[in-house]
Amino acid sequence: MKKLFLSLLLLFTIISFAQEKYPKDVFRSPMDIPIILSGNFGELRSNHFHSGIDIKTQQRQGLPVYAIGDGSVSRIKVSLWGYGKALYVTHPNGYTSVYAHLQKFAPKIEAYIKKLQYQKKSYEVQTFPNYGELKLTKGEVIAYTGNTGGSAGPHLHFEIRSSINSKPTNPLFYGYNVKDATKPTLLNLYGYPLTNNSQMNQSNDKVKINFTKQADGSFLADKVYASGTIGFGFNGYDMQDLAANKNGIYAVTQTVNGKTYTDFDFETFSFSESKYINTMIDYEHFGTHRQRILKCFKTNSNKLSIYNTLYNNGKILVKEGLTYNVEIILKDLENNITKIKIPVEGKKQELKVIKKDNKTPNYVVAKKPNNYDLDGAKVYFPANTFYDDFYIDLKKGKDTVSIHKSTVPVRKKFTITFNTSKYSTEERKKLFIARLDKDLNPSYATTYKRGAIFSTKTKNLGTYTLAKDTIAPVIKATNFKDKQWLNNYKYLTLKITDDLSGINTYNVTLNGEWILAEYESKKNTLTYNFDDKILNKKECNLKVVVTDNVGNSTTFTSTFYRK
Repeated sequence: MKKLFLSLLLLFTIISFAQEKYPKDVFRSPMDIPIILSGNFGELRSNHFHSGIDIKTQQRQGLPVYAIGDGSVSRIKVSLWGYGKALYVTHPNGYTSVYAHLQKFAPKIEAYIKKLQYQKKSYEVQTFPNYGELKLTKGEVIAYTGNTGGSAGPHLHFEIRSSINSKPTNPLFYGYNVKDATKPTLLNLYGYPLTNNSQMNQSNDKVKINFTKQADGSFLADKVYASGTIGFGFNGYDMQDLAANKNGIYAVTQTVNGKTYTDFDFETFSFSESKYINTMIDYEHFGTHRQRILKCFKTNSNKLSIYNTLYNNGKILVKEGLTYNVEIILKDLENNITKIKIPVEGKKQELKVIKKDNKTPNYVVAKKPNNYDLDGAKVYFPANTFYDDFYIDLKKGKDTVSIHKSTVPVRKKFTITFNTSKYSTEERKKLFIARLDKDLNPSYATTYKRGAIFSTKTKNLGTYTLAKDTIAPVIKATNFKDKQWLNNYKYLTLKITDDLSGINTYNVTLNGEWILAEYESKKNTLTYNFDDKILNKKECNLKVVVTDNVGNSTTFTSTFYRK
């Protein structure tokens, strides 16, 4: 108990110290509504850690966003994907605040970026204003909340980064109040024999460990019988008081007989190392079950610097005849704790579950380039495409090839090349490389064509094929009709869809002049705001041209009237 008390005291000291490093009375809230989170800092996402907090906006768009302190706009980016409309503000105290998925910017910033969009004739733009060019004062409205980019629902993505090294830090360290008296939730516990000679509960493969809740709120696992080097992993989540969202867990500590073996938290991290999230989770389990098991041990390919303490990389050497008291403690920023105790007895048993032999004829050495001929296609893996060496499962074919399954994490892009010389020049124009999902539905993979050689660069393992798209996109007006008077309309809206290869480009002109139409891919809409005021005559001739990824094109024209 004394060792546990000292461990918890050290934990609280570390959390308190981290919180004191950051100014708590300098920045105001980015919004005037209570901060309720739909996502927290550092939680596990696909191929990255979440670099900010997601603030709920009451399921609405258009709420004002405020500058959290004096500063100057240092970056504006408008994208169809990712952060959507995003604003970066550099503050004189060494921090940069980031606001993303915005509906629109405040008038002076909106005018600044629209001027650039019209100059470039592109919705997607990025610019880096000089310091002082767009000055802001604390509490000034800078934007309005939205749902642009890769957002799955209305919210404000908010970050605070270092202006020196761009590392994000947990925004909740800066004095923002989020009510949280709720302990993290433990869902499942797993054990891992980590060497060929290791075993756990008569298995040399991963095992699921049962546990029960105790009277004091902690958990007690069933006794584990093990031998050799083992590790533990879990999946769980954290919640705040006013939201039902299942968010990430802030910090984890693993002790063995009172000694800290693993201690890490999400105070900060570097964007350059974020991809190593795939070494921190059981990626094979994730690829199969879409469930992230967080490992309490560190593998050789894991280059993350978020660990405060690591003893033997969190791995536990179990000797026969000895007993071990393993404890895993899950914590949030308000010091709410969930603890699970795992009794381990060193005992070698007869194996009843043998780890499946995944050997194939092809073995990938991660540090070396690997090239394979699959008859109809070739695949090239540059050095360090993968984190670890493994046996890769490859299936040859003429127009369809299989490149393993999505149970192995990919560190950087590899190249797939198809030879399409058996097709005519006209047929090739409509062909593209597609990745097939589990239901064999094709999705477009960016296809580069050089004569009969088609290639794509991807980070997704799976089944790839040559697909054909001969159907042009569809364009429909949604809020107006041809020859209609639109005097009181604020927006002009159209719906654009494509059945297979997907939309590549769109171009909208009014009376022969390019106009800014915002494409919302989640709703398949194109929207023009009449406030742009480029109309110069009563009769307005609209022309919309949409082209898909293989060059099929549709032109829509309409005439409307407006004074």
